[in-house]
Amino acid sequence: MDLGLTDRVFVLTGASRGLGYATARCLVDDGAKVVLSARDGDAVAAAARDLGGPEHAVGLTADLADPEAPARLVATARDHFGRLDGALVSVGGPPPGTAASVDDGQWRQSFETVFLGTIRVVRTVAGVLAEADGGAIGLVLSTSARSPVPGLGISNGLRPGLVGMAKDVADEYGPRGVRVVGLLPGRIRTDRSEQLFAAAPDPERARTEAEAGIPLRRIGEPAEFGRVAAFVLSPAAGYLTGITVPIDGGALRSL
Repeated sequence: MDLGLTDRVFVLTGASRGLGYATARCLVDDGAKVVLSARDGDAVAAAARDLGGPEHAVGLTADLADPEAPARLVATARDHFGRLDGALVSVGGPPPGTAASVDDGQWRQSFETVFLGTIRVVRTVAGVLAEADGGAIGLVLSTSARSPVPGLGISNGLRPGLVGMAKDVADEYGPRGVRVVGLLPGRIRTDRSEQLFAAAPDPERARTEAEAGIPLRRIGEPAEFGRVAAFVLSPAAGYLTGITVPIDGGALRSL
C-alpha cells in the first residue's frame, strides 16, 4: 500500500528513541523526511544519523518546556527541507506516583512539558499547516486518557485533557485541511515501560500480570506503534481526524 509519504516532511518531538524514533523510522522507510527533537543533543544527533543523515533526517536539541521550541522546529523543517506536512508530538512520561502522593513541583513541571508543551506544538504546527495545503498532527498520549493506570496519577490527570484539546483543534482546523489524531499506546517495549516494570516489587510478576491483561498476551513492539502512527500521519488516512486510536493489543475494555 502506497501511503503517499514520499518527500513529505514531518517534525517529531521526543524522537531520539522509543515511540517517536520508531515512528520516524517508519516514515523515513516510506520516503518521508523528518526533523527530530529531544532534550539530549547527542542522542538526537545519533538518531538522525541512524535514519540516513541530512538528506533524510535532521536532529534538533529542544525542550518542550521552552515556549520558543515549536517555532524552531517549524523553521528547521522549512529551512532544511522546504516544507512541512505534519508532526508527531511525543513527550516523556511524567513521574510515577498516585495523584495524591506527587508534590506540587512535579505537577507543575509535568504540566509545563506534557500538557502546555504539547499544546504549544499543536497550535503552532496547526497554524502553519492551515496556511499551506493542510496536513496531520499525531499526539502520543496513553491509554490512561480513557482508563486510569494505577500508579500514574499525573498521566491520569493530564492525558484526558489533551484528548479534549486535540478534539477542539481538530474541529477548528478541519475546514482548513488539518487533521489531529490522538494515539493511545498501551504496554509497548520502551525504556519507559521497562523502567516501570523494574520499579515494581516483583518485576517479573508485574510483567506476567501485564501480559495476562492483554488479549494478544504480549507486550507490543515500538515498530508496531510506529507503523500505525505513520499511517495516521499519511495521506492514506486522509479522512481520519478528531479521534483517539488505541495501540494496546486490545487491553482497553471501553467500546
